[in-house]
Amino acid sequence: MRVEGTTILLTGAASGIGRELALHLAPLAGRLILLDRDQAGLARLAEQAAGQRADILWYGCDLADPLQIDRTLDQVLRQVDVVDILINNAGVAWYGPTHEMTAEQWEWLMAVNLMAPIRITGRLLPILLSRPDAHIVNMCSISGLVAGGRFAAYHTSKFGLIGFTEALRAEYGRSGVGVSAICPGPVRTRLYQSAQNARDGRAVPEPPAAVCATPQQVARRTIRAIRRNQRLVLITPMAHGLYQIKRFFPGLLDAVSRFSRKRGRRRKERLQREQERLRLLAQRGVPADAADECQAA
Repeated sequence: MRVEGTTILLTGAASGIGRELALHLAPLAGRLILLDRDQAGLARLAEQAAGQRADILWYGCDLADPLQIDRTLDQVLRQVDVVDILINNAGVAWYGPTHEMTAEQWEWLMAVNLMAPIRITGRLLPILLSRPDAHIVNMCSISGLVAGGRFAAYHTSKFGLIGFTEALRAEYGRSGVGVSAICPGPVRTRLYQSAQNARDGRAVPEPPAAVCATPQQVARRTIRAIRRNQRLVLITPMAHGLYQIKRFFPGLLDAVSRFSRKRGRRRKERLQREQERLRLLAQRGVPADAADECQAA
């Protein structure tokens, strides 16, 4: 697949992986169309990439809003005749117990991570089908292949994006449209710092830097995936390891989950016993702190 001289539309371009993709593509592409809700970040990126081969067009767009997506694509298609490569990169996260998520939070995350790529791809597919070197890239993450706790909505959106990517490749590969799913492990971006959190004021835990990829690594591997029309790209040893364990030893991940569940059950049982003890003390009129002092003595 050819990258040089093409017209590329990239979402989530103002920071992180999207920003590095734009900087890596600017010397190669003929035109870069950049979308992000952070208009100030887009303006800084366009200024930094100025003077490279690619003409830069950028548009502020909140991908959680379908009407904004439609209006923005209308603007884009009034200014450009073709799009050769679509990179659905934008993504958001929510961290915390799934039972504490509201319906609105679910809808917001799914809108950005899954429905926006589906909407944008559907709108651009007729144009892509007319191009000789068309390609679609979806930034799916290892979270779309292996699930963990407290990121249920994020995992759900990425599993859905993996399925969408596979379906596109199966349907349109015979028509000459390349389709790639990029699945890095943790990446050193602001995804964790900017993630919505069930516990306001608490930071979302971040993986150690040693197991993380850099945005530059992901950008380079993504461009290589386009050139080679790669189906699935795993980035970082952690992503490769989790993927292989899930493929060949799925029971191992489940066993780890069950072990954690037993530990959690024991903690709950201890808490329930303590609550029952305090309730009985309160019924007898014995202050809890006095009972604790007697027990210690």
